[in-house]
Amino acid sequence: MAVERNSNLERAFAAIEELDRSDCLEHWREAFGRSPPKHLSVPFMKRVLIRDLQCRVLGGLSSRTARRLKQIASGKTPPAKAKPGSHLVREWNGRTYQVEVVDGGYVMDGKSWRSLSAIARHITGAHWSGPRFFGVQ
Repeated sequence: MAVERNSNLERAFAAIEELDRSDCLEHWREAFGRSPPKHLSVPFMKRVLIRDLQCRVLGGLSSRTARRLKQIASGKTPPAKAKPGSHLVREWNGRTYQVEVVDGGYVMDGKSWRSLSAIARHITGAHWSGPRFFGVQ
């Protein structure tokens, strides 16, 4: 069954590759219910049509991936998680600071710290969001 589905997909992909501009426009309207933006090239429309067909036949993105992509597109990305073994680097007033992420905290210049905010306060003398200061938020 999978072999038949794959050969059908390959034939459908080949048929899309043979489309001219007017055929691409027609297939686009059928697939998406509206005309494509005027500036799209034929090769790009073909790639989108192939991707759409592939998603319809084989399944699209998982809901988790789709949700994450929407977050990224909207600029509302969740903070990155720094894992033990990671090194965070920040330049401040001409000096470069390097922080190693360890289990339960952080190490900078041989001293252990419980939070990035405490390190940022130590470096700047002011209250900062540590994750924001080090670019992990």
